[in-house]
Amino acid sequence: MKINKWSHYIKPNLNYFKNGFFEFPFLANTPELMVQATINTPGSKHDSKEQKVSRNNPFVKGTMHYRKIDEGCWLTITNVEFKQNTLIKTFYEQNIPSEHYTLTFTSYESQVKLQNKFIDQIPFQDKFWGFKKPGTEVGAYFYKGSKCEFYIYHFSPNWIKQNIPFHKLDKNLAFKKFLDSDKGFIAYQDIVPNAVQLSHEIENTFKTFNDNVFSDTLLKAQTLNLVSLFFKNVFAKSKNQNYSSKNTIDYKKMSECERLISNDLTKPFLGIEVISKKLNISPSKLKKDFRLVYGTSLLQYNIDKKMQLAMQLILNTNMLIKHVSHEIGYDSPSKFTASFKKKFHKLPSQFRSSVVQS
Repeated sequence: MKINKWSHYIKPNLNYFKNGFFEFPFLANTPELMVQATINTPGSKHDSKEQKVSRNNPFVKGTMHYRKIDEGCWLTITNVEFKQNTLIKTFYEQNIPSEHYTLTFTSYESQVKLQNKFIDQIPFQDKFWGFKKPGTEVGAYFYKGSKCEFYIYHFSPNWIKQNIPFHKLDKNLAFKKFLDSDKGFIAYQDIVPNAVQLSHEIENTFKTFNDNVFSDTLLKAQTLNLVSLFFKNVFAKSKNQNYSSKNTIDYKKMSECERLISNDLTKPFLGIEVISKKLNISPSKLKKDFRLVYGTSLLQYNIDKKMQLAMQLILNTNMLIKHVSHEIGYDSPSKFTASFKKKFHKLPSQFRSSVVQS
């Protein structure tokens, strides 16, 4: 089916094409509604026994597994490849109650174009977590060709009360201040170091669920283990943000800001003034809101992404360190080395040596 006919067929689920991205909302009031909306999407095939939905349409190709883990706790696991530049965002029907919190772990791989004559592009892998309060509309941008894994945990207030000690947190803890504020979403970069491995173990239990009588018990244990690790690490973070302000955060704009920062990691940082003009937001509000959502400054976020790309170039290519420095937009190899060591606590050459020895 051609894209223009397909988009006409699924209206109003497909809102519009803007700034080079197709915008897709997904219903987020309850996990059951989210699953049902996915099942009803044109081009989807539902296997109720395996609790799996397969999709192949002009925009995405992949599968979603879903399962009720416990009373008040659901998990959906989606593996998808984007065929078009896509904005995925949550939306809520106003006449349907929404009380679920969601915790999302995203692991994705995209292709980064390089300036190098001999290496045209390299896969860039990234991971992040997002915690969302009920009713908060957020968005995330993904480029054509990106391959993504989404693990979305849906928690009812009662499940959280029984399993996660929010009520016992010190009121001065940064995450407690976020919970007590009117802010609805917060993101973390790779805060659980072994999250991919643990998530894949959960996914394997999903796929073999009907083959093992202990699958239900195992899945509950695996889920609680990973979720507990996430919150344990979040509670330990000492960064203190001012969540008491009453200004509204446009989370879609913050997601677009993140996209602009990460869009071309081989070039210098765009600058706050340029980004604020593109987003039609004041520089001061942009800096404040971005820090509240991502826990760091725009410049530091850009540096961290560059260092992650540099690490993958060091580990997966034979590119000289000085060329890696130039590839990610550094004119000075010494400044690059200092930033790299600050991020990973080792010199680039030490990581290169470990690859050679192995």
